[in-house]
Amino acid sequence: MQRIRLLPFLIAFMGCANAQDKPNVVVMLADNVGYGDLGAYGAGEVRGMPTPRIDQLASEGVRFTQFLVEPGCTPSRAALQTGRYSPRSGLGSIIVAGTPNTLQANEVTLGELFKSQGYATSYIGKWHLGASEQSWPTRQGFDQYRVGVIETSDSTLYRGGMQRSGLPEALIAASEPSIWESGENGVLKKVRPYTLDYRRQVEADIAGSAVEYIQRQAKASEPFLLFVGWTNTHYPSLVAPEFDGKSRIGPYGDAIMELDHRTGQVLDAIKTAGVEDNTIVIWLSDNGAAPTEGPAEFRGGSNGPFRGELGDALEGSLRVPAMIKWPGRIAPRTSNAMVSIHDIFPTLAKIIGAAIPADRPIDGVDQSDLVLGKQTASKRESLITFLGDEIVAVRWRQFRIYPKQFISSAGNPAMAGIGGYRAELTGYPSIFNIEQDPREEVNTVSVNAWTLAPYMKLIGEYRKSLEQYPNPKAVNLTKFGG
Repeated sequence: MQRIRLLPFLIAFMGCANAQDKPNVVVMLADNVGYGDLGAYGAGEVRGMPTPRIDQLASEGVRFTQFLVEPGCTPSRAALQTGRYSPRSGLGSIIVAGTPNTLQANEVTLGELFKSQGYATSYIGKWHLGASEQSWPTRQGFDQYRVGVIETSDSTLYRGGMQRSGLPEALIAASEPSIWESGENGVLKKVRPYTLDYRRQVEADIAGSAVEYIQRQAKASEPFLLFVGWTNTHYPSLVAPEFDGKSRIGPYGDAIMELDHRTGQVLDAIKTAGVEDNTIVIWLSDNGAAPTEGPAEFRGGSNGPFRGELGDALEGSLRVPAMIKWPGRIAPRTSNAMVSIHDIFPTLAKIIGAAIPADRPIDGVDQSDLVLGKQTASKRESLITFLGDEIVAVRWRQFRIYPKQFISSAGNPAMAGIGGYRAELTGYPSIFNIEQDPREEVNTVSVNAWTLAPYMKLIGEYRKSLEQYPNPKAVNLTKFGG
């Protein structure tokens, strides 16, 4: 009888021990930070905006030099949360307030993945995966949502434009962006307008909320997933007063330096709470920089040696800084293995012992052996890039292959991002050897046409998958009707 009475206790104890053995995970996602913006990637002090805390983080884990994302904020965030190409969830375009695209209820997110393994989960900061209730973080596996930037930071400019257009204040107030927080039963409520003034304060509040969560959750019995969606360096780059003028290059540099400081606050909280050794920290950017966005004094982002910027499908839009730290488990090193933002979902699933969905295509691959140093080669050698639901580029090994030509917007020769456009090619795609030619200036189709075989195979395999798992209809604001 004594043994029978002890059994429930032993089961509970074993379950608790297993939960404690699972690592905490903190994901920090920067907004439009380019490959050439951080000291760890050759910038920092050299460009008048030192980043000592992020550089230290990069030195303590794996620093990836070939980490690839999708061409816009929403597509990259959808890929990160689901492990799937963004068109599979209908989110291949950047969400603009008032448009219908939103994260669907049947998607399985990182939040839900971690909840399945007994984790506490929290999302703080920028979401940008839709404002409808089905797509709220609290309806997608996260216990709470704090300092919620549910749209994007350039929406802080809307009020000024609406006022200049003479719209009535009631309409302006109803249309301007807000900061959201979850309450009872996960219901989101507006807590304040997201104004240009609050744009200066939001990063400090995101960091403060993250620190408070870490302090509280470190004392709990269950492990935690904390997702921190920073807003820097998205335009407009407005910073807290103590960072105004701190860099040598203007507002963009100031925003980089504030981002570095806020990152340090989160890292310090992990260490002070005594959970550093059992906490995985992932730091990455959602896109490349947008060096031509905004007035000249707000510019300064750099995508390093690569051509392109936020919104196009060139290497500079897709290759971003990324790093993963786990003391004692991940040896500090630099890896040039190809990894994509889609890979984080299955990699973390493997580490925490979660099953990935078997009823849909998962485009990410498990890179846990690479991350943990059990192998040096990546399990990935290709990536398809989309704009909307349209295939616009294929990366295969060191080659970038384009079925369309990207052309800078008229009147601004530098701009090749969202303001650029693409034109049909006839006969053969463009082929660039990205290692030989990072600026993608020499089309090598005449000598590298042999790469068209894997290019067509990859596209064929993707299209074959759509027969069983068709994509939802993409939102298109230039084509209407059937």
